[in-house]
Amino acid sequence: MSARSLMRHAAPALLALAALVAMTPARAGLFDDDEARKAILDLRTRLTQGDEQRVAMAAQLKQLTEQLQQLQRSLLDLNNQQEQTKAEVARLRGQDEQLARDVAEMQRKQKDIVVGVEDRIRKLEPQPVSLDGRDFTADADEKRAYEDAMAGLRNADFDKAAAALQAFLKRYPASGYVDSARYWLGNAQYGQRNYKDAIATFRGFVSAAPDHLRAPEALLAMANSQAETKDTKTARRTLEELIKLYPKSEAAAAGRERLPSLK
Repeated sequence: MSARSLMRHAAPALLALAALVAMTPARAGLFDDDEARKAILDLRTRLTQGDEQRVAMAAQLKQLTEQLQQLQRSLLDLNNQQEQTKAEVARLRGQDEQLARDVAEMQRKQKDIVVGVEDRIRKLEPQPVSLDGRDFTADADEKRAYEDAMAGLRNADFDKAAAALQAFLKRYPASGYVDSARYWLGNAQYGQRNYKDAIATFRGFVSAAPDHLRAPEALLAMANSQAETKDTKTARRTLEELIKLYPKSEAAAAGRERLPSLK
């Protein structure tokens, strides 16, 4: 403790002692040596207690300072941990967002694969077909082969159509397309001016499917093919057969008109 501080704390006691000394001899006589000694001891005790209090306060202040510093360090560590936690949360959020994008992309690809597989399965599965008044099923390759052959016929490419239809009948002998394919093969052969084969094809068609929607037309086409070969007698018999078997058909009406010219 500094001298100035000591003097400040001891001043009251010194003043009291000075007052005792300054008293008149009459008053001084009231105090003996024991009292003076007691006053001095009391002064010393008070000074000692003041020193002890100051020491205790200084120790307590030091302890509080250390606690405050420790608290500040703890707060700093906590703040650093909080910043690290924020950074980790942001990183994890980014990972979650990327994971969500990856999952969405995987689901999209999986859906595309499923749709593609289903499309391929549908193409391989038999498909319903309605043709010339008949309903049946056909697989994708069968249907495609028939449609390709008919495309050649529609384009008046009779050679291509005839070859395709013959190949179709050979490959799919039990197909629901067979009767129609045989009929159109006869037409393709007629377009090739291959009348002999056309006559045989039409006859085979009518014999195999007499109730087919195009059976009357086949007989009319067969009669025309026979007429082209100058076999008018046979052509007349074919027209008469047509009129007899399918009297109400448009082909029969055309046959009636054609008969007078076949003499």
